Amino acid sequence: MSVDDLNLVAEDEELEDDETSQLYEHYRVVADKGQKLLRVDKFLLTQLAGTSRNRVQKAADAGFIMANGRPVKRSYKVKPEDVIQVMLDRPHYENKISPEDIPLNVVYEDEDLMVINKPAGMVVHPGFGNWNGTMLNAIAWHLKDMPQYDINDPEIGLVHRIDKDTSGLLVVAKTASAKTSLGLQFFNKTTKREYNALVWGNFTEDEGRIEGNIGRDPKDRMRMAVFPPDSEVGKHAVTHFYVLERFGYTTLVKCVLETGRTHQIRAHMRHIGHPLFCDERYGGDQVLKGSNTAKYRQFIDNCFKLCPRQALHAKTLGFVHPRTGKEMMFNSPLPDDMVALLDKWKGLVGGTGSL
Repeated sequence: MSVDDLNLVAEDEELEDDETSQLYEHYRVVADKGQKLLRVDKFLLTQLAGTSRNRVQKAADAGFIMANGRPVKRSYKVKPEDVIQVMLDRPHYENKISPEDIPLNVVYEDEDLMVINKPAGMVVHPGFGNWNGTMLNAIAWHLKDMPQYDINDPEIGLVHRIDKDTSGLLVVAKTASAKTSLGLQFFNKTTKREYNALVWGNFTEDEGRIEGNIGRDPKDRMRMAVFPPDSEVGKHAVTHFYVLERFGYTTLVKCVLETGRTHQIRAHMRHIGHPLFCDERYGGDQVLKGSNTAKYRQFIDNCFKLCPRQALHAKTLGFVHPRTGKEMMFNSPLPDDMVALLDKWKGLVGGTGSL
């Protein structure tokens, strides 16, 4: 197993990303018959050259360290003849990212960074099943004439991610110093990130705060789950929401992130009983509110066809420019599929739309 594999585990804990459910064995070791009880994170440090205890612990927190076929916590004590595996959500893949002539919607660019408005359906980073056609392949092409930019250099490039089927704004660092500066801003929660989402149900309040640790769902590795804030499971996460428009059975909300965990808005909204509209992974692709008539079910089906993905858009992105110190703020209009979806609901509520 390479050190880079565990580097990716550490990176994914800080980035929003679209996860895959299948796990792949990257390392296996059977403890000796005379093995003394030893924490699994310390045990693996003796087995894996060139990695760190922090990276091993992050892998354990993500559910990637297994003993005898079951995920274990970092504190698990390795016993004689235990079978210890490091399982990752990506197979071994050594190929480097290559430039591909794919259109990019670049809303801002200078010598230090670029801000991109990503369409829904575009994978951000190559991964299992999507080794080509990603946003990074497109960025490599866009910057192919910039000799100092190496798309395969981890010290530059993506600072954060959004899911494949989420649309909206992303910032990309073109220099190592820019990535360090922007990365610290994300880590210190000084960036401004606002999303628009259509969710199931009506709210009794106009705004609220959701706090709950986010970690991988032990029952479904394709999803993230919410755990108590004071628990040792998952990562601390806070989402603020504000009602923008009510449609009776659905609500348009603005979500402001304090943290940037994997699937944070999707998991938090499901946790409080308001899954994102048409979010298949989190149960929003069913008729969750409204009447049980054939006419209404057909209306919802038509809505799903208009916006066949989770109705989530990364609308606002703000940060301090790494070189100039200037406050930068970007806003992206809602994409056509979400506009059409909202118009459909407005028509229903206003009595002008047809079921």
